[in-house]
Amino acid sequence: MNNEIGTRYAPNKIEKKLYSFWLEKGYFSPKKDGPKYSIVIPPPNITGKIHMGHALNITLQDILVRFKRMNGYKTLWLPGEDHAGIATQTAVEKNLEKEGKKREELGREKFLEIVWEWANTYRKTIKDQIKAIGASVDWSRERFTLDEGLSKAVRKVFVSLYKKGLIYRGKYIVNWCPRCKTVLSDEEVEHKEHEGKLYYIRYPFADGTGEIVVATTRPETMLGDTAVAVSPSDERYKHLVGKEVILPLIGRKLKIIADPYVDPEFGTGALKVTPAHDPNDYLIGQRNNLEFINIFNDDTTLNENAGKYQGLGRDTAREKIVEDLEKEGYLVKVETLQHSVGHCYRCDTVIEPMLMDQWFVKMEPLAKRAIEAVENGEVKFYPDRWKKVYLNWMYEIRDWCISRQLWWGHRIPIWYCKDCGHINVSEEEVHVCEKCGSTNLRQEEDVLDTWFSSALWPFSTLGWPDETSDLKEFYPTNVLVTGFDIIFFWVARMIMMGYEFMGEKPFSDVYIHQLVRDKFGRKMSKSLGNGIDPLDVIEDYGADPMRFSLALLAAQGRDIKLDLKHIETSKKFANKIWNATRFVILNLKDFEKEELNNLNLSDRWILSKLQKTIKNVTSAIESYDFNLAAREIYNFFWDELCDWYIEVSKPRLNSEDKTVVQNILVKVLDNSLKLLHPFMPFITEELWQKLPTDGESITISEWPKIDDNLIDETAEKRFELLKNIIKGIRNVKAEINIPQSKKVNIVSTIKFDQEEELYIKTLAKVENISYSNMKPEKAASAYVDNENEIFVELGNLIDIDTEVKRLTKKIEKLEKDAEKFRKKLNNKKFLEGAPEEIIEETKEKLSNIEGQIEKIKKILKSLM
Repeated sequence: MNNEIGTRYAPNKIEKKLYSFWLEKGYFSPKKDGPKYSIVIPPPNITGKIHMGHALNITLQDILVRFKRMNGYKTLWLPGEDHAGIATQTAVEKNLEKEGKKREELGREKFLEIVWEWANTYRKTIKDQIKAIGASVDWSRERFTLDEGLSKAVRKVFVSLYKKGLIYRGKYIVNWCPRCKTVLSDEEVEHKEHEGKLYYIRYPFADGTGEIVVATTRPETMLGDTAVAVSPSDERYKHLVGKEVILPLIGRKLKIIADPYVDPEFGTGALKVTPAHDPNDYLIGQRNNLEFINIFNDDTTLNENAGKYQGLGRDTAREKIVEDLEKEGYLVKVETLQHSVGHCYRCDTVIEPMLMDQWFVKMEPLAKRAIEAVENGEVKFYPDRWKKVYLNWMYEIRDWCISRQLWWGHRIPIWYCKDCGHINVSEEEVHVCEKCGSTNLRQEEDVLDTWFSSALWPFSTLGWPDETSDLKEFYPTNVLVTGFDIIFFWVARMIMMGYEFMGEKPFSDVYIHQLVRDKFGRKMSKSLGNGIDPLDVIEDYGADPMRFSLALLAAQGRDIKLDLKHIETSKKFANKIWNATRFVILNLKDFEKEELNNLNLSDRWILSKLQKTIKNVTSAIESYDFNLAAREIYNFFWDELCDWYIEVSKPRLNSEDKTVVQNILVKVLDNSLKLLHPFMPFITEELWQKLPTDGESITISEWPKIDDNLIDETAEKRFELLKNIIKGIRNVKAEINIPQSKKVNIVSTIKFDQEEELYIKTLAKVENISYSNMKPEKAASAYVDNENEIFVELGNLIDIDTEVKRLTKKIEKLEKDAEKFRKKLNNKKFLEGAPEEIIEETKEKLSNIEGQIEKIKKILKSLM
């Protein structure tokens, strides 16, 4: 074991070296025994670099996996990537457009060759990024949603659901992206508030006796109107139900119908019904047996059903139709309106509701078991509030449109017979029609929604449909760590498919992690330019500080406001870890491992605090309270180990007592590095290997065990008293401008033994300690409780009167500063208009000032 240690922490010199070491040793593959623990990674899309949200997701999973591995579990963390159908095809097409090429010109086969090149390039990039973060995934089991094994699983699932009658093809109103030329699921549509217009249009009665006025935000769709609807409870229109109106500009006769969907309060209370281009109108059309007229081509130009407007784009058509309505006297008025408009989540194009033939999965039969699993606690959400979100969606679940008009993805395993029209469904390539024997077949052009293959991820990645040893051993997995935005896309569908095809849940726990925002609480985005690239952070600070910062901020139920100053703080912590370990190693000359005997107060205190830290860190990780675990080990290492125990130990390292303190330091440091390892794997590995401990790697070392015999409440209570006294003496010196190196005398009502006196004299720079129940003249109080008080004798060190005046003025200034902040926090406009972080910062400043005032008042009181 090489115990030489550099003078400074240099992450760039150790991280790649250590990751290669772990891979060479095969530490990330499951060992041969132990209880099993498995996680499948949420597969990143192959559309670019991973972002800070991915870094958080990967870090939290790695904490769990490393923790379980050290606790003796047979761990598998399975990595992989998602082919991301729409996103990847869109990205590749944009690249081709820059070269003046279009996929239609290349043809399907050539285009897919280009996309596969893209996929392989970005899969490697993503893999390297995940390695840089330090993820202990088993790369020997890496999967891709389009690899042969997963394709086999997808085909089997499709065929099975089809034969059960759960997959069907039908006309339905869908979300159509005219830019991507594909259907989107409801969850893939992003709704944004727009300032639009509400157009009031006259629809004259066919018998010439009057008119009814309707209000619409989309006058161009009137060309596909097949009715006008009113509420059955609306007294204004009851007598008109059944009457016919003439569709302006077109001349088609429409009936006035009554339907409960219509809101009497919106517009005029009369609704134009366009069943082929609005999801709610579609349902009205079904209920009332209306005609469905599609007026759009797939690029949202108007088709032959639009009459003289055929060929116009939808925006141009709107302008022309409004112009004609006004010219012919049909337009009553136009109002400004704020309303929600659906956009494609990938290209931001306004989506168009279209009536189209698509493939669907019947979801209600699949949802029943998945609802029960969450209701009865078989699958638990953390934080628990996401359970309600999941169930609300599942109770209202609609059939899933699974076909996408793309080339990149799992092509639907359907072959149409051109001779007899039979639909052939098969897991294998079909060359002969099973009904008539014809070879004149055409495979379905559409591919499956990306989430179809992702829904099988927990079991398809383990080898299903084959009965593999991995599937038998590691399914169901233990936990899924993911973001709230894909609860419906992915989590719900995995639960449904797990029960349908494996007969059991895909995971026991679902941990919904936080959204990483910028320091002002804004969502990170390209448009705002406020993103933080995890690879840049790793380059500048190291992977461990980034990981530790993310864990420290990962409080359940709260988004993360990430500022680089957080990473800077964690980098300082890493330096502290490095320097403390270096100090210990440099003071291990003639080290001999011994049983821990003849312990003094500080030894008993640090060992007792260590046991409680082990307990608290372990409990917090097991309950997914990553921030509490990180905070616990941070406070122990920095405050108790470095600032106190190492400091009180320094004189002993040059004494006859050095063997005891060396063994304590090695034991505490060994356990501390192990507790830190899941959070900061690189630095802990580098330093642990330099300690005189058994084992080749901290990665496979044993997680610290709690020794109840070492918990010593008496020692903790006494040492905490000494800490408070020492801090009190230092505070007195700081407030009355006595250098910390200047030795002072103290008077105490508390009796200390020789060891305790040594701590006070060494750490507080005290010359002499005397004991008395009387307050000395010219003294300041350094510590006080219900029974005792300790004074710093000031003697000729200061002029008491001058010091009283100075401290009084200081309090007055601090009170003025505090009052400014109090006024701000009592100002309603400030509280309503200021960003949350500014309000919190103001509260923190006020709290700090009030703390200073309280300390000075205590000193001032003792001087007077």
